[in-house]
Amino acid sequence: MFDYDFMRYAFIAGIFIALICSVMGTFVVARQTSFFTHTLSEIGFSGASFGIFIGISPLAGMLLFTSASALLIGMSGERLGRREASISVFSGIFLGLGILFLSLSDKQANYATSILFGSIVGIDRSDIQVLSTLSICLLLVIICLFKRLAYNSFDSQGAQYNQRFNKTISIIFLVMLALTISITAQIVGALLIFVLLTIPASATKYFVHRLYQMIILNFFFILFGVWFGLYLSYLTDWPVSFFITVIEALIYGAAILKDHIANHQK
Repeated sequence: MFDYDFMRYAFIAGIFIALICSVMGTFVVARQTSFFTHTLSEIGFSGASFGIFIGISPLAGMLLFTSASALLIGMSGERLGRREASISVFSGIFLGLGILFLSLSDKQANYATSILFGSIVGIDRSDIQVLSTLSICLLLVIICLFKRLAYNSFDSQGAQYNQRFNKTISIIFLVMLALTISITAQIVGALLIFVLLTIPASATKYFVHRLYQMIILNFFFILFGVWFGLYLSYLTDWPVSFFITVIEALIYGAAILKDHIANHQK
């Protein structure tokens, strides 16, 4: 299996994807922004369509659309109800624009469609370089803002009254989430990156309760799903996205079962 370059690159990419998704996914679940994460995945598709339409890189279009929507939604306010309404509005606008750009474009439309599903077994050395560079940059920002981001995510009301620049921290997080989705969606697909950012992180809270433990366990859940999914895909020639999604869903199911048994024994 490792005689093929694309399989070696896929396994290496899996490490970086697990690294950034484990950190960002833990905060996504804590902040209850799963709906926004799903919306950003759809907006990324629209951005790729826009990039193709105006003749620039689809990645540049994704970065432009997802970052712009993250900024607009972040500035719309901290209240959950207002934020979800804003997400629905911007999601509709960007998706409508994406469909328009895709219909007007007469070239490389298949590339925009592939953004939805990705191609983790079709990546090359340059993709690894982009992914590793983004991962390092995101982790450096998270390390610098870790305490503020944790306070903002796990005690939003307390942070709102006691922490300066609280809204700025929220906006920075949303922009980092947009960057994560834009870069990794090209490899694992916009649909799958939503799975990796939400399901494993949701499962970890049934096993551990400390933030560092949740991030570490989340990393191993994601890495196991990606690597084992690649192995099964290699054996069967079925889509790797299918296996990764099923594996992560089984992990979440096991977490729910464990919690049910623990509650029944009390």
